[in-house]
Amino acid sequence: MAHTDERIASGPAARTWIGMVVYVGITLVLMFWPAGTIDWRRGWLFVSLFVILMFIAIGWIARDNPELFAARSKVQAGTKGWDIVVAGLTVVLFVCIMPVAALDDVRFSWAPTPDWVTFIGYALLTVGFMGATWAQSVNRHFEATVRIQSDRDHRVIDRGPYAHIRHPGYAFAIPMAAGIALSLGSLVALLPVGGILVLLAIRTLGEDAMLRRDLPGYADYAARVMHRWIPGVW
Repeated sequence: MAHTDERIASGPAARTWIGMVVYVGITLVLMFWPAGTIDWRRGWLFVSLFVILMFIAIGWIARDNPELFAARSKVQAGTKGWDIVVAGLTVVLFVCIMPVAALDDVRFSWAPTPDWVTFIGYALLTVGFMGATWAQSVNRHFEATVRIQSDRDHRVIDRGPYAHIRHPGYAFAIPMAAGIALSLGSLVALLPVGGILVLLAIRTLGEDAMLRRDLPGYADYAARVMHRWIPGVW
């Protein structure tokens, strides 16, 4: 049975590695085409760090939660209609961060920033990326969209970061998004990050309400772990 499970997981995992290569290629286009040059030191440093983080994340999830690759590979049946809209808008805003940063830092210099800003960006990006990966590594239900996963024995996860906050994936996505903008030396690119924050807050409220209503045990979990994103705050 173990060998069967490994074969099942290996296909989606292999496609994830291929997808990473494609994603990096798209990232390069989104960054360097608007920049109008490949001579962008901050851009190449960001890409280098981002690729390293992606390698670590994929290896981590492949070891601890390999079934997640298949679960996150498509929009699953039962996804809430409102979440398709919110998730789609969130993706669009994430995509906008890099070309806006390229236009700001390279082509037009709308808000020039010193190098120490990029170091803050590296720290935020690393914390956000690894925090989100930690959440994915312990939660077999960390799908791309919001639904009750009755076909996958949906149950409450209360270990790892979920022992401290209820929605760590969204919580860590905010510093990750801000880290992308600042790593590329752009304050203007924080504008789409603000939009991401609003959309993820809306998504958190919607998902939390759905889980309280439809997932057995979640209301008790929410009574124990009282905060959604930040312990002691919200």
